[in-house]
Amino acid sequence: MQFPLLVLARIQDLTLGGSAAQEAEGASDALSATGEVVTRDVSIFELLLSGGWYIMLPLAIMSFIAIFIFFERSMAIRKAAKEDGDFMAKLKDYLSAGNLDSARNLCEQSGTPIARMLHKGIARIGKPLKDISASIENVGKLEIYSLEKNLSTLATIAGAAPMIGFLGTVIGMVNVFLDMENAGMVRVDDISSGTKQAMITTIVGLIVGIIAYMAYNHLVSRVSKVIHKMEASSLEFIDILEEPAR
Repeated sequence: MQFPLLVLARIQDLTLGGSAAQEAEGASDALSATGEVVTRDVSIFELLLSGGWYIMLPLAIMSFIAIFIFFERSMAIRKAAKEDGDFMAKLKDYLSAGNLDSARNLCEQSGTPIARMLHKGIARIGKPLKDISASIENVGKLEIYSLEKNLSTLATIAGAAPMIGFLGTVIGMVNVFLDMENAGMVRVDDISSGTKQAMITTIVGLIVGIIAYMAYNHLVSRVSKVIHKMEASSLEFIDILEEPAR
């Protein structure tokens, strides 16, 4: 009696399988007939959230810090690089005439790193030239340190952001394998979440790192130009002081 029951059960399985296959073929035919694929629009915000808040939040904070540092330093460097074209000529005339008060007032009114550096040198006039040069150099170092403020933070963001993105990639791939292990049978739905996280965190980390790196190099080049002007002005100032002794 068991054999007919087994045969009947097998026939039912084949019948159900055949109907499922027919339904699949019908859906495929309907898809090919219509030529349309059902899609769902996903916003950029949703994509960013799928990267995981524990990775995307540090990257977002880094991006805001990098943007703030770039604009703040850009304005500070632009102000430092601003210089009156007749500044050194006027200073030379005052020093040649022995009018030290007017020379000091000119430096105070200018308010640039070059002016503050030379103001210190004017205050040391009467002492050995070596001491004057050393005082100018010390003030110049302080001004350079002020110009380079927070640039190291920008460089850190440029290096750390891609690594945080790669950390998100590793976490995403770990989640993929965990989902595969829990599901038993691998399907696209089971691994899409972790794979999406891995790709998005890498992309965002690289974008933040590249922008920060370009901003850092741009600011460093502008600071170098200001430093070059400071060195040229200090040498010209020393030459002016040496002129009466020639």
